[in-house]
Amino acid sequence: MRPRTIAFTGGGSAGHVTPNLALIGKLRESGWNVHYIGSGDGIERGMIEETGIPFHSISSGKLRRYFDLKNLKDPFKVMKGLWDAYRVLGRVKPKVVFSKGGFVSVPVVVAGWLRRIPVIIHESDMTPGLANKLSLPFASNVCVTFPETLALMPRGKAEFTGLPIREEVLNGSAARGRAFCDFHRQKPVLLIMGGSLGARAINDAVRAKLPELLERFQVVHLCGKGHVDPDLEARRGYKQFEFVSRELPDLLALADVVLSRSGSTSINEFLALRKPMLLIPLTKQASRGDQILNAESFRASGYCEVLPEEELTPEELLVRLSSLYDRRQQYIDRMEAGTRTDSLRRILALIDSIAG
Repeated sequence: MRPRTIAFTGGGSAGHVTPNLALIGKLRESGWNVHYIGSGDGIERGMIEETGIPFHSISSGKLRRYFDLKNLKDPFKVMKGLWDAYRVLGRVKPKVVFSKGGFVSVPVVVAGWLRRIPVIIHESDMTPGLANKLSLPFASNVCVTFPETLALMPRGKAEFTGLPIREEVLNGSAARGRAFCDFHRQKPVLLIMGGSLGARAINDAVRAKLPELLERFQVVHLCGKGHVDPDLEARRGYKQFEFVSRELPDLLALADVVLSRSGSTSINEFLALRKPMLLIPLTKQASRGDQILNAESFRASGYCEVLPEEELTPEELLVRLSSLYDRRQQYIDRMEAGTRTDSLRRILALIDSIAG
């Protein structure tokens, strides 16, 4: 039987790519041909090309919510992206298009609709981003990560699936993580993640109280590009990295508690691994407020503590992290008892049923 083909799209941030990678691995195992459509200069290109999947670059403009002179020319980039995507889909002839969002996905979704190819979109956050809002009328099915999101979606189109998690994230080794950091077993491990570019407010607060934190924890600090402090390189029990990729599953397995932003992909990985978390969402001034809603949903379920950035001080951070660790078993128990959904299985079954 001729293998079926699926086209994925999504980019602009790692959070728009890694859930796709979780699905792609399983689809390839079952014999699907997989193609990826993204931006030539986006983060998705490097992440996808590492896997050997055919990558098709299209023109893309950014969808901005604020005034910028670039807004005048970006509609033409989007129109060219639509033509690019239409031609790619004509060559590839997929049974299904799967979109994870990001501005590059919009022309692909519309092109799929024009080609009469069923389009599935997946929304990671509790409220849909602008790209997915624009894509909704052209989608045949919508998968959502938070059950609360169903109320915001067209009736009959949406399904609560959760977020697909990559198998490698679930199979990390604490022993490898300990060796990578040269840590011992006598103190618990605090993992700090500020996002791919880092978070200056979090970095500054952590380093202001680093001596006190090191009295209780060994600290792994993913501080973002350009934010490594050379003066702290020799500090015993403190390891700082701009970012990690291959070693991240091992660091997650090693961590006893996590301090992080509240991007949907990251916090759902922490949930799957049962990691107590202190979340510091991006402010509304720095985002559309999606991280605040994600964090509040997790707090309402009893999975985390939340510290608004407006209330972040070195002293408050130290108090909250100590409280989180002291109560860690309560958070683990709530995560164990929470609603579970086999996201990979549900989304793969949906893809199969649509492909026929």
